[in-house]
Amino acid sequence: MRPAGDAALVVELGPGISPEVHRRVMALWRALGERPAPGMVEAVPAYRSVLVMWDPEAADSGQVAAAVEQRLAEVGKAGRSRVRGRSVTVPVVYGGPFGPDLEAVAAHAGLEPSEVVRRHAAGRYTVYTLGFMPGFAYLGGLDPALWTPRRPAPRVRVPAGSVGIGGQQTGIYAIDGTPGGWHIIGRTWLPLWDAARKRPALLRPGDRVRFVAADVEEAPPGWAQAAGREPWSA
Repeated sequence: MRPAGDAALVVELGPGISPEVHRRVMALWRALGERPAPGMVEAVPAYRSVLVMWDPEAADSGQVAAAVEQRLAEVGKAGRSRVRGRSVTVPVVYGGPFGPDLEAVAAHAGLEPSEVVRRHAAGRYTVYTLGFMPGFAYLGGLDPALWTPRRPAPRVRVPAGSVGIGGQQTGIYAIDGTPGGWHIIGRTWLPLWDAARKRPALLRPGDRVRFVAADVEEAPPGWAQAAGREPWSA
């Protein structure tokens, strides 16, 4: 554990990004959700750590650290059974105006674009964490053959629903018009972020995601026409 300001600490749970580290992150995060540390305001899971924030007028760092140590001991005994997530299917229209970087990813991998689509849709992904923008899910489990470095220059504007690949990761841009440096290979019509919902983010850490290749005819009326007109900055 290490401090992160006057009223927060970071609990590191492993040396890198892996399913095992993710399981430990989720187990601690959920344990803190069930029995918060004294004065705790929020616990935020990341790839390999949990950020714990508290009200400094309600508790001090020693009390919080002791509670975190106790939860760590508890989840160590509980094992993997504490980690559960929902299964979410995401339809994706790959390539064309919806995935302008599909050809570039295929060229980098030495594969046909259709094989990139097949491999991407065949994966079984886990939501490791949310970040960068509201609702943006970082997914682990990408086929190593599809690992592709980020674009040399990021786009100024990426439409919501864009499915991208950046390095060893894949993810979905949740809100419209943000910058982004990942290669965009497709787009979904599912709303990843809706502030009117009780839980605005569609995906949550620990969820399991399956992509399904879809035709534009399967999309809601008007979506393909509107999405196909989205301008790309580069």
